[in-house]
Amino acid sequence: MGNKDTIMEKLELFSLSDGGIGNWLSRETDDEVFVRLAKIDEDPLTKVQLNQLLAFGHEAPLSDGFFRYYWLTCPDKHPYEVKKLPNYDDEWPECHAIASLDHLSWGLYRLFTDGLIWFGNVRTAYRLLRTKGYDSLEQYFVERRSDSDLIKCRGPALKLSSIAKDDRYLISEMACKSYGDNPQTNSELKRVLLESFRMHSKKRGGPIKIKQLLDPDNIPQDFATRQGEFIFSATDVLEETVETEDEINTKYKKVADKFFKAREYALRNTRLYLSMVGELDVYVATSMRSRQDFRDMADACEKIFSGSQLEKLELRYFDPTLSAAEGHEDKGLIECLMVKCAKVLVYCAGESESYGKDAEAAMALSLGKPVIFYCNEEQKSRFFRDVHPLSRLIEFETGIAVGAMVTSSLEEVSELLFRIFENKMEYKLEQSKPGYLRLKETLTESVVRLQTNDRMLSETFWNYYHNK
Repeated sequence: MGNKDTIMEKLELFSLSDGGIGNWLSRETDDEVFVRLAKIDEDPLTKVQLNQLLAFGHEAPLSDGFFRYYWLTCPDKHPYEVKKLPNYDDEWPECHAIASLDHLSWGLYRLFTDGLIWFGNVRTAYRLLRTKGYDSLEQYFVERRSDSDLIKCRGPALKLSSIAKDDRYLISEMACKSYGDNPQTNSELKRVLLESFRMHSKKRGGPIKIKQLLDPDNIPQDFATRQGEFIFSATDVLEETVETEDEINTKYKKVADKFFKAREYALRNTRLYLSMVGELDVYVATSMRSRQDFRDMADACEKIFSGSQLEKLELRYFDPTLSAAEGHEDKGLIECLMVKCAKVLVYCAGESESYGKDAEAAMALSLGKPVIFYCNEEQKSRFFRDVHPLSRLIEFETGIAVGAMVTSSLEEVSELLFRIFENKMEYKLEQSKPGYLRLKETLTESVVRLQTNDRMLSETFWNYYHNK
């Protein structure tokens, strides 16, 4: 039957053979369905007739409101751009029936996309939505939109304290351990420098660079395991030469004064972040091991959030180069709270991964939040090649499979944030293998939702997930 083959080819994306709405169109479907669909261009398909065709395919009927919402309107308050889905035609919202196979496909595409995003399962989505009225459907999806108007009009938050980019490395925990909590604290970095200098003076004496005092041959044995920490904390003066203890004290004080000033500002900033945590839009997760890491991260945040599109939104975001805590335990509590409250997480990969930011990204994905991974091109290729374990997780509350968006472009990070907060996300649906659905975000080609074709896995998963 030529018409059947043509129609199946046109609509094969929606043929899953897994039961439910995904089983409506298949090779086993009653020929009556294909006979009617073959005439759709000349004789548009009404809601009553669509329900009859659904019955021939052993599927439950849909309501007037469902038919209108998915085929006869282009809702401007949907959480993503429905016009950007394949084959859209501006004439369809003016129709009273489904006017073509492309028109039928567009409505099914919307249903399948909504099903994967908010239900994790197309069959469940259809079962729960098909009886709703138009107003109920509209309200259901309005509640899942980002309230961009509210974000734009809420006004500025209290201003954060500014810290010079070159000094931001000093707010790290390594620097804090080296300099102590306040100027009156006995500084271990200062003690090590003085003890190393005294040993040097006894051995051979003469001028010596600060970094040589921190060499393994000179550093006191009981501090040998902390050499990297001290090197990091003394970055500003490593190349400077000293000949006396007074010179060490002077050079140490120059950096220590900057440290305590930067730390004071960073602690104040943390209190400001906590004061607005209920309206935090974006949490930036990263790990910084060097002064250059801090510079690069500061530049990245500036570039991401200073673009013309995002400037208008005035997003409230956590910049990790501007914040410090009284201790690592408090830092963990603060960061967990911010991940929980933020609407989106941006994960900035470094040269090496860390448990901290990996855990934060996993937490955000498990909460069902959008997560954007920013990494260089090589890291991105490795990420996709090796399938990073954080690329696919489960939203704990709903059981929906969620995936991160991965990019090597800061401009794309900005664009993704703009699309998320302005409800302009764009998606592409594909069957990577028969019956296996993947929903991709179009800008980065990242898989953000999926539905397995393993019938036993799917049935077992949904039968037991909410029972435990």
